[in-house]
Amino acid sequence: MSSKEKTPVYYSEYLQLEKILNAQILESSKAGIKADDEMLFIIIHQSYELWFKLVLHEIDIVANIFRQSEIPNNSPDIFNAVHRIKRVCKILELCVHKMSIIETMTPLDFLDFRDLLRPASGFQSIQFKIIEAKLGLAYDNRFGKSYYLSQLNTKDIEQVKQAESDESLLVLINRWLERMPFTEDKKYWQELGVESFWDIYSIAYAESLNEHEKGNITTFNKLFINPEEYPKDRSFSMVANRSALFIMLYRDYPMLHLPFELVSSLLEIDQLLSMWRHRHIHMVQRTIGKRVGTGGSTGADYLKSAADSHYIFKEMAELTSFLLPRNLLPSLPQPLQKDLRFTH
Repeated sequence: MSSKEKTPVYYSEYLQLEKILNAQILESSKAGIKADDEMLFIIIHQSYELWFKLVLHEIDIVANIFRQSEIPNNSPDIFNAVHRIKRVCKILELCVHKMSIIETMTPLDFLDFRDLLRPASGFQSIQFKIIEAKLGLAYDNRFGKSYYLSQLNTKDIEQVKQAESDESLLVLINRWLERMPFTEDKKYWQELGVESFWDIYSIAYAESLNEHEKGNITTFNKLFINPEEYPKDRSFSMVANRSALFIMLYRDYPMLHLPFELVSSLLEIDQLLSMWRHRHIHMVQRTIGKRVGTGGSTGADYLKSAADSHYIFKEMAELTSFLLPRNLLPSLPQPLQKDLRFTH
């Protein structure tokens, strides 16, 4: 169909505004109760769910990129992945700021209609649970896992469980990091008389530690040097750990610009989710105090426990303990420097 034959698009029809703007059904109106802030409450939560839908859309695109068997670091795919993860960060940043709007609702304003909402609760947002699962929050690492699906209907439970059974972004990123050849490929390190980058870096790192930090070398060896000591409960493999740290150390080389942006953006997602949860905690404490949530949870206490434990990329964040300042970084072999500069 040519552009001349195409039916003209009308703004309100394209955006389905008739559906969206008539989707605010107030329980207080049904009950004949005056509760002016229920409209605010509904629109805030509806808008959150729309943004969550976009977050899921972006995560799915990024996940499909990393499902490929090969992704050159200078390919458009890596740029696209970084671009979309950064967009997720901006959306989450907006979600945090939007808390200030709902905070204009006072505790008494909320009490006008709160009891009419039971047992509905933000705890029943399956999109948020699916976001966590798609990013990489495993069932075993959830706080209150015996409770977190109990308030959902059968259809929603199945959707969340399906998301948990799929390969998460964390798993896909781990696999991508494992494929990075720079620290392990012997062709780069033979001229220096060593097996890999880690033979050099372990010495430089140990020499950089002061007396109070000497214990760090034990942890360093467990995470980067001795496979038999590597903790079995970690989400990232030793090889992926090594690649992530190398990216952080040598991020100034052109080949590692985008991988570093990706790693940094994943850590920013964790930070923003934590900020959103803690902002939510303070809002709940201010609004309902010690009351239980409308969904039956312990309210602010539950939110705090979840916020303290639901860090998805925390293992990557911990790698900063093993960085060196640039002036102490080992010089890389010339062939590797050449490959990291995109020049041949």
